[in-house]
Amino acid sequence: MSNSSSSISQFLLLPFADTQELQLLHFWFFLGIYLAALLGNGLIIITIACDHRLHTPMYFFLLNLSVLDLGCISTTVPKSMANSLWDTRAISYTGCVAQLFFFTFLFYREYCLLTVMAYDRYVAICHPLHYGTLLGSRACVHMAAAAWASGFLNAVLHTANTFSLPLCHGNAVDQFFCEIPPILKLSCSDTYLRETGFLVVSAYLSIGCFVFIVVSYVQIFRAVLRIPSQQGRHKAFSTCLPHLAVVSLFVSTVVFVYLKPPSISSLFLDQVVSFLYSVVPPAVNPLIYSMRNQELKDAMWKLMTGRLNSNKLLI
Repeated sequence: MSNSSSSISQFLLLPFADTQELQLLHFWFFLGIYLAALLGNGLIIITIACDHRLHTPMYFFLLNLSVLDLGCISTTVPKSMANSLWDTRAISYTGCVAQLFFFTFLFYREYCLLTVMAYDRYVAICHPLHYGTLLGSRACVHMAAAAWASGFLNAVLHTANTFSLPLCHGNAVDQFFCEIPPILKLSCSDTYLRETGFLVVSAYLSIGCFVFIVVSYVQIFRAVLRIPSQQGRHKAFSTCLPHLAVVSLFVSTVVFVYLKPPSISSLFLDQVVSFLYSVVPPAVNPLIYSMRNQELKDAMWKLMTGRLNSNKLLI
């Protein structure tokens, strides 16, 4: 690492507001979203872990998704809240490296997991008689472990690539958290090849996952439309629509970030879009998955009422 980059002891993150009053408003807004994400994802994790009826591949992957969502939002939001509360923009060099690594790791791992969840729905609807064989407990653990490993390797590769560059264009990051593209803008070397390599590798892996998801859902919809009963079609769609909604939100915002034309780029727009793909999904995913899933809602209600009744008995 060059002297110019090693001399940087901290980075300055982009604030959401210029005045202290608006920064406090941002703090309370992010606090509400963060608490909603903690409550929703935590409730899903506890419910699936405690209810043996939910110990199936679909809910195993949903539990993994909730864990990832908690990790992803906890990587970015608390630091942004603290900076707004204390009227500062600073994040240490080590903190920035850690934030970029964990966000890249969790973000890419979530995309891999959504791909695995598409495969789960495909097998459940298109090959229901082979569901137990193709998605046994060992197969589920192996797929989840593969997603974790690929996310880790991807994060190590891109974090090392990003911070190996000499940084001499200041330490102001044009984003409210440390992310790869804003850090690359601070480099004083010709980052064209490195940035192109990053985009090519990420695009190759992402397109592969996206194509797999699309092909899976084409087969799913063809199978659902062949179901004779309307009730059967409705039940099949109800298990797929939450996952499809989450994937659509995830992919659309990421595609807009990396493929939008430079002519419409601005700091405010970049912040809003980054907020949409880094903060909103962890908060709304529990609502999306529980809204149309009666089995999960019943298990949550049983868990909450059971604990309330236990507390009444103890009193």
